[in-house]
Amino acid sequence: MSADGSMQGFTAGLNAGHSASTAPEMPPLVRTPTPTAAQPSNTPSPADPLGDENRVSEPVPFPTPAAAEPQPDTEIEVVAEPVLGPTGRPMPTFPEPGPVTLPRRARIVSMCNQKGGVGKTTTTINLGAALAEYGRKVLLVDFDPQGSLSVGLGLNPHEMDLTVYNLLMQRDVELDEVVVPSGVPGMDLLPSNIDLSAAEVQLVHEVAREQTLQRVLAPAVELYDVILIDCQPSLGLLTVNALTASDGVIVPLECEYFALRGVALLKTTIDKVRERLNPKLEVDGVLGTMFDGRTLHSREVMERLVQAWGDTVFHTVIRRTVKFSDSTVAGEPITSYASASTGADAYRQLAKEVLARWLDG
Repeated sequence: MSADGSMQGFTAGLNAGHSASTAPEMPPLVRTPTPTAAQPSNTPSPADPLGDENRVSEPVPFPTPAAAEPQPDTEIEVVAEPVLGPTGRPMPTFPEPGPVTLPRRARIVSMCNQKGGVGKTTTTINLGAALAEYGRKVLLVDFDPQGSLSVGLGLNPHEMDLTVYNLLMQRDVELDEVVVPSGVPGMDLLPSNIDLSAAEVQLVHEVAREQTLQRVLAPAVELYDVILIDCQPSLGLLTVNALTASDGVIVPLECEYFALRGVALLKTTIDKVRERLNPKLEVDGVLGTMFDGRTLHSREVMERLVQAWGDTVFHTVIRRTVKFSDSTVAGEPITSYASASTGADAYRQLAKEVLARWLDG
């Protein structure tokens, strides 16, 4: 037998031995791949064709908290802070004065302060003009021997034949003979001059000397809505006459320390007149004049004034302005001389406040 035949026989026998073996056949070995961390791939994805090296990282957006919506049954109340006026109190809104419907019965008001230069004459002129603008018929009474009220309305008191002095001391002189037009529609003037200074001496010997002015003004009560008396800077017999004839008193007060000191004495005089001569007399209000809110002194005086007089102090305050001096030289109220000025607006507001107080009273 050749070598090739022997090898073939050996192979055939080996295969036959394996086929006849009874050992179970082993399943093929299958390796389960172990999960590994994903490796970064440099292969550009379809969404990023430029690859990582050209990608610009975008910031991670933070979630925006949703606004809290109010519940349907929840009411949100917004409280507005009140607007404080120059007196340190909330500034009210005054109604527009309506026309006069009742029969005329004038309210007589004295501008009184024993200190001079506090704005009595200026307030008398401009408050009267503002009241006339609102349809009130006004009579101004110059009860100061200096005649400043007459001069402030463009008149020369030294050239007048008849003044309030003649009305007081001469029984044959009637009211309509002395009253002159003021140049402002709806406002008349009872003028005065230096002769009035003699009346204070002559009235001392008269019977019921304190009621003299009240007697001569009686015919004017039914002809006017408001009568404003400009008092002299003293607490003498003429001022007592004015207080006795009046229904109310307005106290102009300069926002200065010396003007503040004299108010206590004036209040004592008013109380005495009310007790002994005129029970109906009342203080209509205290008016701060020449106020300068830029200075600490003016603000402190106003604060002290409100502490002492309370709600008697008017909410309206008259501020310093050169227009008052200019209107005096021109001989007309500031409401017509500089109608759009802050001074004119202040006196118009004062007229509203005064009328509102009289209506409430």
